[in-house]
Amino acid sequence: MAFKALVVDKDDEGKTSAAIKTISEADLPEGNVTVAVEYSTVNYKDGLCIGPGGGLVRNYPHVPGIDLAGTVESSDDDRYVPGDKVVLTGWRVGEAYWGGYSQKARVNADWLVHLPEGLTTKQAMAVGTAGFTSMLSVMALEAHGLKPDNGPVLITGAAGGVGSVATAILANLGYEVAGVTGRPETADYLKSLGVTQIVPRDEINEAIKKPLEKEMWAGCIDAVGGEMLARLLGQMKYGGSVASVGLAGGAALPATVIPFLLRGVNILGIDSVMQPYEKRVEAWHRIAKDLPMEKLEDMIVPAGLSDLPQLGKDILKGQIKGRVVVDIQQG
Repeated sequence: MAFKALVVDKDDEGKTSAAIKTISEADLPEGNVTVAVEYSTVNYKDGLCIGPGGGLVRNYPHVPGIDLAGTVESSDDDRYVPGDKVVLTGWRVGEAYWGGYSQKARVNADWLVHLPEGLTTKQAMAVGTAGFTSMLSVMALEAHGLKPDNGPVLITGAAGGVGSVATAILANLGYEVAGVTGRPETADYLKSLGVTQIVPRDEINEAIKKPLEKEMWAGCIDAVGGEMLARLLGQMKYGGSVASVGLAGGAALPATVIPFLLRGVNILGIDSVMQPYEKRVEAWHRIAKDLPMEKLEDMIVPAGLSDLPQLGKDILKGQIKGRVVVDIQQG
């Protein structure tokens, strides 16, 4: 049976192009579970893979989409049976392997997680890798002692996917949340998610002047890196931790070791791609419990397959707010 997918191809001159094409199950890669994909989403990596590849795509033609949620159609693995609702994030799906921008996907059973009770496939993709990363960050900060009465938690890139979900979760758990943004027009949106203090990006996105500043933040989830991360390290409270999830501001860290030595500050690296199964299950169940679904709904920007080429460009320019949810069956 034929179905639609966003297929990225590369010509002899090395130029890539993305288009909606009709393919069949015979075109799908090897795998032991076939999923009827209902929803996907758009991440920064998706923008790279839809466009020039960013060094992530190994072979062409290629179907991007690092996230997917849908219903199992067939399975050669006893853990999954037809009708099961499943979610997939990470494992380099959508990069090295064909991903979720297809109305059907054939994948490895080890990459899947059963959808927690209370979450729909649409909600799962409103969460996606960004929200999954947010929950992993909250869990890591909690494991290192973060509690609501410790003080405010800073979220950089607060209006983005990771920041939006992290804000909603932390506010729901009783934390005071400060949000960094370079887009003043997102202030009302951030306040609706639970931000109580807006921090203009220009106030913190500059090289450190001194290694330690006033202790301000009990914890931080940082999607920016670069000079901003270096600066906020000197503003962390004693024993505070930063969950590092991204590098929108650069991979370099022009900092000193002083915050680590004199204040016991921690940087916690958060990887969502290769997380083991047990940690994935824990995170998804925490999402179902701790993320207020009404706030999640307010983050959603709906889209279809045909919108993906433009959305890929938009996210690379930082022009997407909240969580894009792609109705894959819409075409």
